[in-house]
Amino acid sequence: MRHILVYGDSLTWGIVPGERRRLEFAQRWPGILEGLLEDARVAEDCLNGRRTAFEDPFKPGRNGLTGFEQKMEIHSPLDLLIIMLGTNDFQSMHAHNATHAASGIQALIRAARRAPIEPGMQVPQILVVAPPGIRDPRGEVATKFAGADGRCAGLAAEYERIAAEMECAFFDAGSVIAVSPVDGVHLDAASHRTLGEKLAPQAAGLLSA
Repeated sequence: MRHILVYGDSLTWGIVPGERRRLEFAQRWPGILEGLLEDARVAEDCLNGRRTAFEDPFKPGRNGLTGFEQKMEIHSPLDLLIIMLGTNDFQSMHAHNATHAASGIQALIRAARRAPIEPGMQVPQILVVAPPGIRDPRGEVATKFAGADGRCAGLAAEYERIAAEMECAFFDAGSVIAVSPVDGVHLDAASHRTLGEKLAPQAAGLLSA
């Protein structure tokens, strides 16, 4: 059995756009991915509002870097780590751009590789997934993400650069899906399915490497 950890935020947690409901595991992209891989188990660690490596001044625990090494220990041994974060780095309370979010991803990669796993356990392969760009936030998230569609410009290119520099695999989710027009931030069930299906071949290749 190969073990995969998916580290993400509400786009992976499966929040239904415009609502507070959650998609079932079989509808979320990690569940789709698990169903398409042979002899693999996908564990999710996804928190609504999680940033790459930044604090939320109003909600504790949203800094993805805090405690990340211990999460790697908890889920070890791991064959593959998939990180899809960054959307919340562009909330209106922050002045971040794509380079800042990419630096956060780089910090997470470094943390994953220095995590104190048990002797003899391998450091997992790492797949960095750039989330699709924010587009015209609306509804209850409109104020929270005001201006985010401009600040997130160039995110996929920055993530690809960091992934190459850190010798990680990379996938641009925005090349195959887009955020829901309902709220301009989250993914609908169809996009979850597409993302899981498109990630499966690359994940399978990394697991067999």
